[in-house]
Amino acid sequence: MTSLTPPAPPTRPPLTVRMHPDDHVAIVANDGGLPAGTVLPDGDPGAGRVLRDKVPQGHKVALVDIAQGGVVRRYNVPIGYALKDIPAGSWVHERLLQMPAARELEGLPMATVPAPVHAPLPGHTFEGYRNADGSVGTRNILAITTTVQCVAGVVAQAVARIKAELLPLYPQVDDVIGLEHTYGCGVAIDAPDAVIPIRTLKNLSLNPNFGGEVMVVSLGCEKLQPDRLLPPGSFPITDERDASLGPETVCLQDDHHVGFLSMLDDIVNSAKPHLARLNARRRETIPASELVVGVQCGGSDAFSGVTANPAVGYCADLLVRAGATVMFSENTEVRDGVDQLTSRAATSEIAEAIVRELGWYDRYLDRGRVDRSANTTPGNKAGGLSNITEKAMGSIIKSGSSAISHVLSPGEKLRRDQRGLVYAATPASDFICGTLQLAAGMNLHVFTTGRGTPYGLAECPVIKVATRSDLARRWHDLMDVNAGRIADGEQTIEEAGWALFRLMLDVASGKKTWAEHWKLHNALVLFNPAPVT
Repeated sequence: MTSLTPPAPPTRPPLTVRMHPDDHVAIVANDGGLPAGTVLPDGDPGAGRVLRDKVPQGHKVALVDIAQGGVVRRYNVPIGYALKDIPAGSWVHERLLQMPAARELEGLPMATVPAPVHAPLPGHTFEGYRNADGSVGTRNILAITTTVQCVAGVVAQAVARIKAELLPLYPQVDDVIGLEHTYGCGVAIDAPDAVIPIRTLKNLSLNPNFGGEVMVVSLGCEKLQPDRLLPPGSFPITDERDASLGPETVCLQDDHHVGFLSMLDDIVNSAKPHLARLNARRRETIPASELVVGVQCGGSDAFSGVTANPAVGYCADLLVRAGATVMFSENTEVRDGVDQLTSRAATSEIAEAIVRELGWYDRYLDRGRVDRSANTTPGNKAGGLSNITEKAMGSIIKSGSSAISHVLSPGEKLRRDQRGLVYAATPASDFICGTLQLAAGMNLHVFTTGRGTPYGLAECPVIKVATRSDLARRWHDLMDVNAGRIADGEQTIEEAGWALFRLMLDVASGKKTWAEHWKLHNALVLFNPAPVT
């Protein structure tokens, strides 16, 4: 990768983008927006219209007169109701719209849409690491599991020592990381919802990018004891120990630790056999069907549903055709399109599972006296997304068109027989969603952004997709893909989808993303709806 000074943005004629012929609004595509008095040219969805207001990039302009109380349609769905008369050519923003109520989770179309007929896509491969349990890693990482936040500082220093002293001796190992989190003690460990963070931590430890090497650091007095986190016999043992002994654990409160340095020495020495086994591994040619790709968006704007997410959706269909697994998530960002999800479910049982998960999340939000509307951020609105209804329509597009084949509850791990398009029911928070997708078995991550975020994960390569060319130019050494070329007319959604598919195979084979290049790693964040004592 070479850092380049971004070129100046090109000057373009006025351009707006309409998602459906029946839409009442289109978004302004030009960098910097368009001034009042702009006449939209022939060929534009609003051809001949004169802008009554200055309209920022990504924001909506009314293509028709909309009366007070009238519906405002984008994606051919109601995204709001006009709070006052909105003449054609006006800037349509969140202060002019009343958000629609959420659809009830009853009377939904259940598995009514026939699965699209896509030809299989065989023959595509990548160079990955085959694990003993049959799963495949795209990276070869030693991960040190922690049972409680109390040990995080010690583990961080041990990891620094391992990287400095040992990692150069094991050149086939990509990295050493500590799985730090805020759980493990001071919590109601037996509360019903405590199962979510516990299984999340367990399944994080078993992510395919860690090669089956399980190493645990415990304090000793915490509520989440190692044998509860990783019960004996619940995971494969890669060394010669008896599986009934459970995970290899360094306990800081053990009597033989005399001083801080002895704790560090114990962790560093315990890492050596794990590193040796990982170092003996080599990449081998693997069919693309072994990819487990998590897709997510963050810092979304109105272009997310126009460029990046449709390109990811097209790529998601390619991956499913190749036999791979694609996970999409973000409960509050699909809730307004629940009928789209239940209708695309492969079976009525899968549709019912979607309803069950979203209903549980509705009740979870209700306990906190909030609803899905709390999702939309100031940055989303500055980027042209008026409310969560509009945001949801652009978010769902990244799932593509395949039938939804499975549903995962938070913290659950994919089974080997669960392939295709999977709805992993997670919060929309970037960090919690990414953590739960890692626990589900993700070995490659795709993250779209319009406003921009330097998000990255130490546990898994993250491909960052910019929705706008302006962002891709300014953040030229943070964004891996510029989907803004679609809005610029330089690339089709199909071309962008294929380019992303090929890039995924390269990254899965070891090519570094910008986040990996700069070592930009966000913390793991557990979803813990159980009480804290």
